Amino acid sequence: MLRSRHRNAVRRAARGGLLLSALAGSALPACRDVVVPLENPAATTFAPALNVNLAAPGVVRTSSGLYYQDLATGSGEVADSGKTVRVFYAGWLTNGRQFDTNRENNRPLEFALGTGAVIRGWDEGLRGMRVGGRRRLIVPPSLGYGARTSGRIPAGSVLVFEVDLVSIATPQ
Repeated sequence: MLRSRHRNAVRRAARGGLLLSALAGSALPACRDVVVPLENPAATTFAPALNVNLAAPGVVRTSSGLYYQDLATGSGEVADSGKTVRVFYAGWLTNGRQFDTNRENNRPLEFALGTGAVIRGWDEGLRGMRVGGRRRLIVPPSLGYGARTSGRIPAGSVLVFEVDLVSIATPQ
């Protein structure tokens, strides 16, 4: 919302036929409805250390825009929606900066797959993985955090994850 004096100045400018864009350099407060450009994985340059090549054999692009690649195929049970999975992971921004990992603490993350407990890119990208497998996920913003900042992840970011499927919990 504009402060009262700014709102009145905008009204006067509009009545006088002036374009609101002429106010861009004025002392108006910052607008909270800023449009954040969303990165496109196919048009993104990835840091060389990430070893991401979207055109490499074995890289799959889903209809939602998620890319994934099996780095190691497991031989255990298959992850599917509704199953509780345990994973080790590391996540990076496209510039190569790691923003999160649970590998050092030796405590796998546990969650029910396909229930919205994690970002949509994980719910989609981990389905079909086998226990013992490692998968790289290239998550577009629409399946990650979108146009909002989350911790050390800037708004609009493509995310790169390597996820190890450790186990699938047996229902009690």
